[in-house]
Amino acid sequence: MLPALILALGALAAALLRLHAYRAQMLEMARALEETPAESNLRLTVRMPGAPARRLCRAINARLEAGRQLRTEMQRAERELKYTMACISHDIRTPLAGAMGYLQLLDGEPENRQEYLAIVKKRLRELETLLEELFLYTRLLNGSAVPECEETAAFPPLCEVLAEFYPQLEAAGIRPEVRFETEGLQVWANRTALERIYRNLVTNALRHGAGGLVISARAGEICFANPLGAGPAPDAGRLFERFYQSSAAREKGGAGLGLSIVRELMEQMQGSVSARVEGSMLHISLSFSGYDNCQGS
Repeated sequence: MLPALILALGALAAALLRLHAYRAQMLEMARALEETPAESNLRLTVRMPGAPARRLCRAINARLEAGRQLRTEMQRAERELKYTMACISHDIRTPLAGAMGYLQLLDGEPENRQEYLAIVKKRLRELETLLEELFLYTRLLNGSAVPECEETAAFPPLCEVLAEFYPQLEAAGIRPEVRFETEGLQVWANRTALERIYRNLVTNALRHGAGGLVISARAGEICFANPLGAGPAPDAGRLFERFYQSSAAREKGGAGLGLSIVRELMEQMQGSVSARVEGSMLHISLSFSGYDNCQGS
């Protein structure tokens, strides 16, 4: 009887010591959580043996890491929002200030009324284009403008877009070269989205090119190539970032969203877009999915 009692008391003492150690460990973890700043890289450790203690420690550390990642993402989003607002403010203010300036000139120089009104209209059209790009880009990002795709002829909408830009191309001295292996090329795309992609790429060549535009297509890929202007070449790896522009680009208009919209539209059509600089030429390539299914159409 006595040995059994001694064993029972020993087991109880061991259990009490274990419970005390657990309590001390829990209090230590609680103090660490209470006293450490939320932005720290705190990771808890556990000295107590046993699966429950280790599981609790892992769960707390996982939650701490998730919180750190969330804070990092929120800080990144806040920085991006500030940058976006600064870019938007600059790009909207520029044509608006130009329009206001010429409206004020109308009072003092009525003889130049037609010239000034034409400039005001041009500035307001630039502003309208900027707002349209911002609106479209926002809709693409939040998924409210997902294009419905089907087998689409790639050549006819290109001809329509080039005809639409004929006055600007002629004024810039650009005679586009179109090199399609076959005018019957079919791609998996949405025609309206494809037209928008073409427009943005032609606009990019007009604004930032040095004259000349070659548009070629084969094996499900369409490439726009144009010579680059004077100055440093653009960073091809950043070309599709929103608001990315070379130092002189803002002087030529645009919000830096045109190529970002191209990327979003291509990705939503399960395609891709890439850019490379070879010598003095910029090449932007559109790669469409489902080419093997379309080429026999």
